[in-house]
Amino acid sequence: MSAIEEKKAKTDSGAGFILLFFILGLVSSLLTGWVAFPKLLYSQKSQPFDFNHAIHLDMVDGCESCHFFREDGTYAGVPKLAQCIDCHEEVQGGTEDEAIFVEEYVANYREVPWLIYSEQPDCVFFSHAAHVKSGGMDCVTCHGNIGTSTSLKPYEENRITGYSRDIWGKNIAGIKKNTWDRMKMDDCAACHRENGVKQNSVQTHKGACFVCHK
Repeated sequence: MSAIEEKKAKTDSGAGFILLFFILGLVSSLLTGWVAFPKLLYSQKSQPFDFNHAIHLDMVDGCESCHFFREDGTYAGVPKLAQCIDCHEEVQGGTEDEAIFVEEYVANYREVPWLIYSEQPDCVFFSHAAHVKSGGMDCVTCHGNIGTSTSLKPYEENRITGYSRDIWGKNIAGIKKNTWDRMKMDDCAACHRENGVKQNSVQTHKGACFVCHK
């Protein structure tokens, strides 16, 4: 082998090593960012009680019995204790959760500190009336089949922002399988475009940030 050929072989070998090192580094970075980082970023918390929607739905007159529009047009998303007292003045059944609920919350008129999966930042304005009443949207579109669930999923809190992971979504790449997999602003904008929603009377403002952010 001539000196030129030997030098070329060494160069090729070095380039191959650099390429391999780059690929391994890229794979390692992706695994760290897509797998390890979310586990570090979110902490799991349990709800005060493992609420059974299915059993309650069988006993009340539809979802609107607990989730309803008030007279002023605002929406009662998470039920207050006053809505539970009529049925739970006394312990119903023999579960430990039921006994704790009645003795510690109902008896003391103490609100249950539910962790809200869909809570939005203060700077975001969302109108249930515009979407449910005017738009005719089904609750399942944004919240999934929660009404048929027998238990609540873990609440995953972002350690930095303090908000639920449901706002961003499970998939860090932003891939959605269902309409309710996340509740980001671009999802809202895409839905508005698909349904021809005019977000502002001035066409140039359509999709403007200030439509939802106050």
